[in-house]
Amino acid sequence: MTWQFIVKQLLLPPGGLILVFLLCWLLRRWLPRLSALLFWPSLLVFVALSLPLTTSWLAARLEREPALASHQWASLNQHAKAIVVLGGGREPADQAWGEDQPSLFSQQRLRYAARLARTSGLPVLVSGGLHHGQPPSEAQIAAHTLSQDFGINAKWREDFSRTTWENARFSADILQAEDITDIVLVTDAWHMPRARWSFEQYGFNVISAPQGFWQAGPRDLAANLLPSSKAFWQNSLLLHEWLGMRWYKNNHRAPVPGQY
Repeated sequence: MTWQFIVKQLLLPPGGLILVFLLCWLLRRWLPRLSALLFWPSLLVFVALSLPLTTSWLAARLEREPALASHQWASLNQHAKAIVVLGGGREPADQAWGEDQPSLFSQQRLRYAARLARTSGLPVLVSGGLHHGQPPSEAQIAAHTLSQDFGINAKWREDFSRTTWENARFSADILQAEDITDIVLVTDAWHMPRARWSFEQYGFNVISAPQGFWQAGPRDLAANLLPSSKAFWQNSLLLHEWLGMRWYKNNHRAPVPGQY
């Protein structure tokens, strides 16, 4: 576990809010005004992050890539040479399976990639490295799942990436060695802007294939205004993604052609 991961977990919700609430409790006797000044805005943020309405609002600002129409699937092979599906985490040592399994995010991405691959005939690259340095890699789990559950054999495995930027970097090492720069990119809709931007920095022409859209939300207005643990989880991820996109654009430089 790296210090960057620890810092991120402590600063982003819910870790950051927990630290603020703890600080407010410690200051309540000696600096009550400061404690109140910190507490009430933090409580407002906590409530906002708990609302499905916030999920729809945040997702609408990230999910800018439209979904592929089903009639486009068969013709993808006319515009691309490979499907790249990004790892979305893993669940360790699932007792039902006796081994690590792809997370819910990864399962959804793999299912969609399998459907696109079967319809278009395009080969698949699975991308995802080790979780905290522990094997198997996300790519190894993904390739096994594609084969066993969907009947699709991944042609390439990228086993080293730890971030979206590294997904693009190490996928470029594999695909561009075979003169492949036109790809179909599969990930969640809210993650697609950062993923597409990263792959484009490495010289890929990207056809976006987003799935897992969150912006619709509940149809009932009352349900949108009721706190939800699911909404808090979703909003924490969306906030992380929004900050991640800005971090990438400010701190990652496009590589020099021929040097990746």
